[in-house]
Amino acid sequence: METFAEKKILQCACPKVTVIILNWNGKEDTIECLKSMSHITYPNYKILIVDNGSTDNSAETIKTLFPNVEVMENEQNLGFAEGNNVGIKKALKDKTDYILLLNNDTVVDPGFLEPLVDTAVNNQFIGILGPVIYEYISPKKIQSSGVKINWNKGKGKRLYLDVNRINDSKFTFEVDYVSGCAFLVNVNVFKDIGYLDPNYFAYWEETDFCIRAKKIGYKVLCVPLSRIWHKGQCSTSKINGFHEYLLIRNRFRFMKKHSTQKQYLSFLMYFFGFNIWFSTFVYIFYHKNIKAFFEFYKGIIEGLRTNI
Repeated sequence: METFAEKKILQCACPKVTVIILNWNGKEDTIECLKSMSHITYPNYKILIVDNGSTDNSAETIKTLFPNVEVMENEQNLGFAEGNNVGIKKALKDKTDYILLLNNDTVVDPGFLEPLVDTAVNNQFIGILGPVIYEYISPKKIQSSGVKINWNKGKGKRLYLDVNRINDSKFTFEVDYVSGCAFLVNVNVFKDIGYLDPNYFAYWEETDFCIRAKKIGYKVLCVPLSRIWHKGQCSTSKINGFHEYLLIRNRFRFMKKHSTQKQYLSFLMYFFGFNIWFSTFVYIFYHKNIKAFFEFYKGIIEGLRTNI
């Protein structure tokens, strides 16, 4: 067993990672996430909970159960982007080498952090890294292992790995973006491009952040040896239609901000020629959700009106 002095030496030899977990009325998920974090093997990390204006007594419950975890409290729900920005600014002020944004509805593998950090420290141009994300209810099913953007359709294509390469310790690959439910960021990226764009509120903000980083030369990588499990949509699903509204509004915002004129016109042709009709059918006839249908169209209108 390691002595206290040996643990301190090991800690000093490893870059400091600040793990930011955003909570909004999801204390049960957050507690499960923190329990899984208590078993990780990486020696030099700090957890910062940012409570985003919860009304379910989340902050006090977390403080009681995890007295060694720092909890910040926002007076209102600032959204995923700005809520995390509050924690990011605190972490940068406290001096850290890497910041890991981690959704509260995740469970992590004990050794998930080492492969991310080890990959990052080997190349200063690697700015953002993500693990392979598995389905919480189907633990062997991959939910996301990075995404490539189809700019002509304004949509991401999730990449699915050859399972034979999952355990290859040297295997990493470059992507356009990694899921915002878990990604490690070199603090220099924040210093170079700023924070998450709060105008997104939630959804597409991680895509925007990764593309901004790639535009100035940083690489975005998926590291298969790092694994977590994700439930998904635990916050926005509490508001009927809110998920659909944000997704489509922010899709237009992202394309206006980052695509070329030719790509944006191609996206519009695809969206209004096919996507809108297919989504209308799904919301009305398949889900029979009129609220989601109207929120979807509200998002389209606001997205078209958005000025970047």
